[in-house]
Amino acid sequence: MPNVSVYNMAGEVVGTMALADAIFGADINAAVLHAATRAYLLNQRQGTQSTLTRSEVSGGGRKPWRQKGTGRARQGSTRSPQWTHGGIALGPKPRSYRTDLNKKTKRIALFSALSAKVAEGKLIVMDDIKCNEYKTKTMTAMLKALGVDSRALIVLPEVNNFTVKSCANIQKVETCIAGTINVYSILKADKMIITAAAVKKLEEVYVK
Repeated sequence: MPNVSVYNMAGEVVGTMALADAIFGADINAAVLHAATRAYLLNQRQGTQSTLTRSEVSGGGRKPWRQKGTGRARQGSTRSPQWTHGGIALGPKPRSYRTDLNKKTKRIALFSALSAKVAEGKLIVMDDIKCNEYKTKTMTAMLKALGVDSRALIVLPEVNNFTVKSCANIQKVETCIAGTINVYSILKADKMIITAAAVKKLEEVYVK
């Protein structure tokens, strides 16, 4: 069972916390992490890109010149793909990139991502993150006290608009709640900052 230090917003160690082995001490499955990351990125695609085919561009109804006797190659339309302003051959059309993973695979991927953060020493557990006003300065001071100067993910037990808005203008800092955490955001972050209450929520949901 991994044990980690618990910090306050001033960057001081105020205790320790034992993390559940099932979630934070699981075997790291690189193949499943790859599948989960790929699925997440595919599902972010809108799939609205589109090009016009020769039947959709305007003009080209008249044969540009007669079939034989001109010495030039035969042409049936000025809107064929080889012509300037012609249609696009085999171009993209709107489509869905949606892909799904089964529940077991999603769970393994989440546990692998969280366990990787613990193994690398990149998980920071906080006793609480309180911001009672919209104050970016409060959150930047906390990050500085914790020694976080790169991409970070802050995980809260529930939505706190003061905290979320206070982090919104900080470059490379994301916030989420424990119930919506995803593998891609965990892996992308150099440091993961999570409150003790958010850890408890994850353990309540996944540890039986």
